[in-house]
Amino acid sequence: MDTENVVKHLRLLWRTDRVIADIRLRHLLVGLGLRAFAALIAVFGLLMFELAAYLGLVQITSAVVAAAALGGCNIVIAALLLIIASRAPSGRELELANEIHSSSMDALQLEARSFQSQVSNLINHPLNNLIPLLIVPIATMIIKTLRTQGHSESEASGPAEASHSD
Repeated sequence: MDTENVVKHLRLLWRTDRVIADIRLRHLLVGLGLRAFAALIAVFGLLMFELAAYLGLVQITSAVVAAAALGGCNIVIAALLLIIASRAPSGRELELANEIHSSSMDALQLEARSFQSQVSNLINHPLNNLIPLLIVPIATMIIKTLRTQGHSESEASGPAEASHSD
């Protein structure tokens, strides 16, 4: 595992997350601004328009029909403004930031898997690296021990047999 690569990928991930958050925040602010502007128009502009329309429609139809027609127009205008405000953010910037984000996440996952395999090899088999280094000294100690035991047994059995034969 290369720590420089991990740091580089983490920095890239941090930067792309900031870019994505900035793009989404700008989109939310623009949407909020449009909604507030739509509300302002709905409150002030439509009151005057409705008053004029109501006075004009009352001369042609009854007061109930005039109020219902103006209410329907208000709903249509509000729906159009909400549709415009809920548009998706600019696709190119967000798409590029998402691609960079996913590639840095993939690279970090690859580094993490490499680190995990190194740690699991070290934890599961900590003596694997030491066994080749220890085989020769352990084998020589075992051989020396067996030789000294073999010599001491033959020396101990030799004088005992000589005393039995006398």
